[in-house]
Amino acid sequence: MKPQFWQIPTPNDATLLRLPEKTAQLVLRLQDIVSQHQNIKFASSLAVEDMVITDVIARQCLPITVFTLQTGRLNAETLQLINQVKQNYPELNFEIYEPNVQAVAQYVQNHGENAFYDSVALRRECCHIRKIEPLNRALDEADAWLTGQRREQSVTRYELPLTEHDNTRNITKYNPIADWSEMDVWAYILQNNIIFNELYHQGYPSIGCEPCTMPVKRGEDIRSGRWWWESRDSKECGLHK
Repeated sequence: MKPQFWQIPTPNDATLLRLPEKTAQLVLRLQDIVSQHQNIKFASSLAVEDMVITDVIARQCLPITVFTLQTGRLNAETLQLINQVKQNYPELNFEIYEPNVQAVAQYVQNHGENAFYDSVALRRECCHIRKIEPLNRALDEADAWLTGQRREQSVTRYELPLTEHDNTRNITKYNPIADWSEMDVWAYILQNNIIFNELYHQGYPSIGCEPCTMPVKRGEDIRSGRWWWESRDSKECGLHK
């Protein structure tokens, strides 16, 4: 029998009824963040969670820079979405950061292009080169950064606070939709006709680099397709250490 893959959820009436309140709350959270900081950056992976926050930033004309990491191993669908975001939100201050070319070449020379399959250590080294080092550059002069993380997403995030301190970079970190459910996110996306990655239509509820992401079977954990060859307790790239 052909496997049944995850599908985009249809928001129920209760979710749709609470959406205006959730949206208003998010707007207030972002406005409060803006009132406290001078140089805020939002790290967008272009996931639907990030598209919610991006849309609110654009609608409210908030002085928050949105940036994404072009790792060099993204799906064609994700690259297409980057162009769509730039076209649909011309008012955004939207930045793209890429990994150091020499560091990528050195990793490939030393270990092989797909060595991340061989061990958690090599996978994390690849993530460091392609994601963490570019993130560090992106946040170099920021005094706060935002993420689209949610508590529901994985066992590593179930205690995720709305506000935390990034000790590594010594700046404040905000997770403004930490308490949103998957259904809340999709309610906003579908009700507001927000653009999103075509891969969601292909059974991908969580999307990363192309060689490290697979579709997820219906009923499985939504992040089970990320680094699927590893234990579920290690499924973080290090961006949110």
